[in-house]
Amino acid sequence: MASSIKTFTGSNPASSALDPNTAAALLAVAGDIALVMDGSGVIRDVALSSGGDSHFEEASHWVGRAWSDTVTADSRGKIDTLIKEAASQGVSKRRQVNHLLAEVSELPVAYTALRLGPGGALVAVGRDMRNVSTLQQRLVEAQQAMERDYWRMRHVETRYRLLFQLASDGILVLDATNLKVLDANAAAGQIFGDATERLVGRTFPFGVDAGSIRVLEDLLSSARSAGRAGETGLTLQGGRSYHTSASCFRQESATLLLLRLSPAAADGATGTGSRSPSRVLDLIERSPDGFVVTDLEGGILAANRAFLDIAEVATEEQLRGLPIGNYIGRPGADFGVFVSMLRKNGAVRLMATSAFGVLGHQSEVEVSAVWVPEGEEPCIGFTIRDIGRRLASGPQGARDLTRAVEELTGLVGRVSLPDLVRDTVDLVERHFIEAALELTNDNRTSAAEVLGVSRQSLYVKLRRHKLADAVQDRDTDS
Repeated sequence: MASSIKTFTGSNPASSALDPNTAAALLAVAGDIALVMDGSGVIRDVALSSGGDSHFEEASHWVGRAWSDTVTADSRGKIDTLIKEAASQGVSKRRQVNHLLAEVSELPVAYTALRLGPGGALVAVGRDMRNVSTLQQRLVEAQQAMERDYWRMRHVETRYRLLFQLASDGILVLDATNLKVLDANAAAGQIFGDATERLVGRTFPFGVDAGSIRVLEDLLSSARSAGRAGETGLTLQGGRSYHTSASCFRQESATLLLLRLSPAAADGATGTGSRSPSRVLDLIERSPDGFVVTDLEGGILAANRAFLDIAEVATEEQLRGLPIGNYIGRPGADFGVFVSMLRKNGAVRLMATSAFGVLGHQSEVEVSAVWVPEGEEPCIGFTIRDIGRRLASGPQGARDLTRAVEELTGLVGRVSLPDLVRDTVDLVERHFIEAALELTNDNRTSAAEVLGVSRQSLYVKLRRHKLADAVQDRDTDS
């Protein structure tokens, strides 16, 4: 860089009169700051650009200090290099250093040092590099964001490829303009009797019975125009029958068709029987009642859309593995009641309890349950029905309790308040104990869990309300 600088010859009186301070003032116009120093690097004067940043005003306090004392520790070696290059070559290469200022932790400045005259005076011209540093930081952040997006897309693609290849139905991805096969899964290779790699690039249809060509053309045409075509029957060469559906989608600037083929029933029927499991699952997913499958400890394994609405979550993944007690009944209590009733009866029918969403919404529900305690994957299935509207109409038990409280209200003025309160509490307590016993088929242990009291406490209350004999009589009758 030094070889590209042409210095003054000194023959001109104007150039010979150019002292370091004047040179610094002129050079500050080209940069944001200029420092006048002696040969040892001690700052003797500071010149600032008229449009300079306010942060440089602190530089006026640098006069009398060594240049290297105004920068961070990792920049001091660069300062020494700048001074040595300017002293030996007349001008140094540009180097960025970081100044320590009061208002900002570090101020990046790119300096070029020049030697002026035989006395060894130096002038360092600097330019504020904060904008460049900000752009560099944004570039790094953008690169990191692109890297994260790249790996996220790689993971999505891996999951897509795995699902695509494991699908039991044959799937072909076709170019909508020329019907060339762009992708095919392993099941499609088995259907058409060829390796998937050899299917790619071929023009569809192939391997289709001549009588089904027109049906296939209508199916693909309908998918192009409507975006999706319903299921239809298709016969391949050799007489094999398949249920076929098609859908259209866009990828970048291309229009693609996705063709799905699933085997029809072997007996020549419509295939409804062979496809009933998937249809049952589809119906459960669309059911207005919540449906949840848990393990024997209550951890959620699967849930339908209606239960996601009850729990106030967006996806099934947010629930998977969490205890069902977080959303149904009292946490840690009602699930134990479900399990004990399942062990005793094999099923739970229409047990009234409460459901809680993560956003705070509470609703009254009826829960039925059944379990499969043995097998490869022991599990419990819960059906949850919202009965809030039914309760709003006023159940008989609630009306009876209200009527009884109103009768007690008629005693105001004739009976003291403490006696009225005691009688009302006894009435309400008796009502809820009877409801718990009815709910649990007179199982006192389960009733105590439902009410949140100990068995001993429940026995005391049963004797006090003279319910113990009635429960015992019902047990004897049963």
